[in-house]
Amino acid sequence: MIPVRCISCGKPVSAFFDEYQARMAENEDPKVILDDMGIKRYCCRRMLISHVETWE
Repeated sequence: MIPVRCISCGKPVSAFFDEYQARMAENEDPKVILDDMGIKRYCCRRMLISHVETWE
């Protein structure tokens, strides 16, 4: 489960996770996806890029 907020800055990031995963499944570039969603801080980008889903 992805954290609701960024650990570093506190910005909500969990709302973007489903869209990010769907677009990654279509082999889209992560930089383009995050730029389109308006995620500019590197700490928030890290939260989405490095997340590994362990709950199923």
